[in-house]
Amino acid sequence: MDLKENKDGIYSIKELVEKGRKLIEEGDRNFLDAEINPEEMNIMLFTSGTTSASKAVALCHRNICANIVDIASVLDVNKDDTMLSFLPMHHVFECTVGFLYPLYRGAGVAFCEGIKHIADNLREYRISVMLSVPVLFENMYRKLMKNIEKQGKLGKVEKGRKVSNVLRKMHIDVRKKLFKEIHDKLGGKIRLFVSGAAALDVEVERGFNDLGFRIVQGYGLTETSPVISAGTDDHYREGSIGQVFPSLEVRIAEQDEEGIGEIQVKGPSVMLGYYNNEEANKQVFIDGYFKTGDLGRLDKDGYLFISGRKKSVIVLKNGKNIFPEELENLVNRVEGVVESMVYGKPEKDGDTKICVKIVYDQEVMEEMYKIKDEAEIYELLQKRVKEINKTMPAYKYIREIMITTEPLIKTTTAKIKRHEELAKIL
Repeated sequence: MDLKENKDGIYSIKELVEKGRKLIEEGDRNFLDAEINPEEMNIMLFTSGTTSASKAVALCHRNICANIVDIASVLDVNKDDTMLSFLPMHHVFECTVGFLYPLYRGAGVAFCEGIKHIADNLREYRISVMLSVPVLFENMYRKLMKNIEKQGKLGKVEKGRKVSNVLRKMHIDVRKKLFKEIHDKLGGKIRLFVSGAAALDVEVERGFNDLGFRIVQGYGLTETSPVISAGTDDHYREGSIGQVFPSLEVRIAEQDEEGIGEIQVKGPSVMLGYYNNEEANKQVFIDGYFKTGDLGRLDKDGYLFISGRKKSVIVLKNGKNIFPEELENLVNRVEGVVESMVYGKPEKDGDTKICVKIVYDQEVMEEMYKIKDEAEIYELLQKRVKEINKTMPAYKYIREIMITTEPLIKTTTAKIKRHEELAKIL
């Protein structure tokens, strides 16, 4: 991008632009008059395969452009913003929202140098908007709060949060002044975090917002180019994945007594189909709607709430549904737990035992609990799980735990590959 002329087989953008200008001056209008077929497949992306085999998703220009226009209608990003790009570019969330959308709005994009450098990059590039996956935001928040606690300022911050929340009810917002030191540690310019690809822990969402960092959730799939709904400054509800985008229609199919059912979507950003896979296409399209495979509900104001993947729901013999993600959020809040996966284990009587695989941090266990023996760690974590059980109905109780320091098998966007983990466990 910075070369003034071609060098060692590397093209200079300046020379390419000049070459293009000359071609146009000479009457070559091949590029300017090129006809774009908006309905033709131009992108092929593979699903992450969290619950089944990966499939090739066929997307066209209309899909991507429709989604960019929808994003622009609800998300305020402009030429004064700089976004931090962290996720892989071959993932449609990063490609559409983190790359093509800021180009469309004239915002800057800075590329993160790696997970260890996020805090430095936020400061160095004066980042104002960042989108990423929940696990990153959750780790950022917990690390931030742990540092505050080590400095002996946790009590002061908690008191400030209470005062600030009272003032906000009177439409007085002093969060950025009150927590200036915390904002400065993250570059001082952050105004928006967008979390996507999985459900965000509500405590982390509330925590960031209390400190003056607006964090909202977005929801979508590779098959929908990707965003279906998102929270914004104007339309935000805690725990929700926002309101459905203007060009899309969403319905909740086969609702249970709580209004939870499969999220199905129709509109211009829904894929052309799975490439050369008619059998899969027949399974995922019904009455023009795409079956997302995600379970959720819509409230009376049109805010969408997600419960989990349809394929990962554990159905008990009494007909009760267990959403693993809900229990994992609670387990992951335990100090020293890095991540967890809740799964169902078939019993001889035909019922299902709720179990959890916990990945723990050895250093935290030694530093915080003064234990390093695996048997002691197991006993501690089992005690914490029993405490979690007491907060829930009996049918949701986690009956068995297994522990490890080995990370769970995940996709490039840090989603657990449940079918592969289950194969290992069972």
